Amino acid sequence: MKKRKLNNFKVIKASGEAVDFDVSKLENSLIKSGAGKEVVNRITEKIVHETFDGITTREIYHNAFAMLKKISKQHAARYKLKQGIMELGPSGYPFETFVGKLLEHEGYKNVRTGQIMQGLCVRHEIDVLAQSANHRLVVECKFYNKPGTKCDVKVPLYVHSRFEDIKTFQHQQPENNRYQGRVVTNTHFSEDAIRYGLCMGLPLQSWDYPESKGIRDVVDQSGLYPLTCLTSLTHHEKQWLLENNFVLVKDIYNKHPLLRKAGVKEMKLKAVLDEGMELCNLKV
Repeated sequence: MKKRKLNNFKVIKASGEAVDFDVSKLENSLIKSGAGKEVVNRITEKIVHETFDGITTREIYHNAFAMLKKISKQHAARYKLKQGIMELGPSGYPFETFVGKLLEHEGYKNVRTGQIMQGLCVRHEIDVLAQSANHRLVVECKFYNKPGTKCDVKVPLYVHSRFEDIKTFQHQQPENNRYQGRVVTNTHFSEDAIRYGLCMGLPLQSWDYPESKGIRDVVDQSGLYPLTCLTSLTHHEKQWLLENNFVLVKDIYNKHPLLRKAGVKEMKLKAVLDEGMELCNLKV
């Protein structure tokens, strides 16, 4: 395809929508990875030079990631966060465990996944159940492994209905616990979904919502990166770790016996250690 001037071509989003190329979005995503100004400028200039009308945002991401990985695995891993979370599948169960870890960072205790709770009318399977000082949190996780997918209003509609059934029954019990609901997704909510959540008092959390408290913000602030972000592990090694209920970089990067069980070769252990330590900003 023919190259076009910077502000005069379209890119194709994962949803299939064609939009004007916005170089600032590329720059911001690279800045969020922690890369320095010189690196950001170098990658941005090369991407702009090679970008053509009709290129997909996925292609742009892969090109930028490949360049960043050659310069800094740590920054490449941070840049890969959204894709790394999307790799917590295909079942979505590791994502529920990951959400539980984020809740523990918020201060919740006794975090459990895959629980069954009685409602007034029927029993419900709960993705994540957690306890704070003054309430129990009932969380529904909506995991998507296809880029561009949005969590629409039907999800908070049925989650709110389930939550009300649970709350009505549980508030009749002797301990009289206060209950709160929440919907968490790894992608984005539609405008109607957000509007409904606000109207009904049902908290929602997505990749970038609420502002400054979305999954991306919480992970960057806490260092709780999923192990799927690591560039020094193979897909097979990551899957073995996920299947054995490990989801965070900080829980596996310095455990050599565990990494050996996952199939990591001796010559690669130091690379995993170094990348994990730098990514989580930990000290030996």
